[in-house]
Amino acid sequence: MADAVFKRLLLKLSGEALMGEREFGTDPERVAVIAAQVAGVQERGVEVALVVGAGNIYRGLRGAASGMDRATADYMGMLATVLNALTLQDALEKRGAHTRVQSAITISEVAEPYIRRRAMRHLEKGRIVIFAAGTGNPFFTTDTAAALRAVEIHAEAILMAKNGVRGVYSGDPRTDPDARFIERITHMEAIQRRLKVMDTTALTVCMENELPLHVFNMDDDGNFDRIVSGEMVGTLVATP
Repeated sequence: MADAVFKRLLLKLSGEALMGEREFGTDPERVAVIAAQVAGVQERGVEVALVVGAGNIYRGLRGAASGMDRATADYMGMLATVLNALTLQDALEKRGAHTRVQSAITISEVAEPYIRRRAMRHLEKGRIVIFAAGTGNPFFTTDTAAALRAVEIHAEAILMAKNGVRGVYSGDPRTDPDARFIERITHMEAIQRRLKVMDTTALTVCMENELPLHVFNMDDDGNFDRIVSGEMVGTLVATP
């Protein structure tokens, strides 16, 4: 296996990545596969941080949240990301990995508070850090949390894991037969063309800090390793 070309990465996982074939919730087998990929990369000497969404849980809560105040609904989503973070932590530790969960909302019984310098120290000591509860503020997505945390910890890139999609397309490949795969694009082009890479706030943070994004299909179990080895997989979003 080729040497790793990155020292420190942040992997952004959607909550849906944990569902497998289920309509909502988590699939233990899928979680175990993801944990194996993350632990394998960390064993290669790469410092890995994670940000996970909550789509898998929020799908089940959508009816309850209908008509709810947006801020309240967003706080529910943040708490759901803590559940996913603990799920990933358990799966990683079953593989022998050392982990820490840091939450932007104080839940001292199950997670550390987010402290930037402590997070960086954990990474330096070979621990996988899972950032939970988004930014701790409503009206911001976990994409924005991933961008902020990656910049704060000096990650070299964000790896955006997609489900069943090779990377970035000119349209939705599920509904648009003319959608064209895009191998390379700049942050500004992605914003201007309103491509579904990350939300605009997150893309702007990445652009202003010259932080590249690798958008790839997480369903292919070898893609994470290939990117770490320097192979061109999926779509690269970067500003020259």
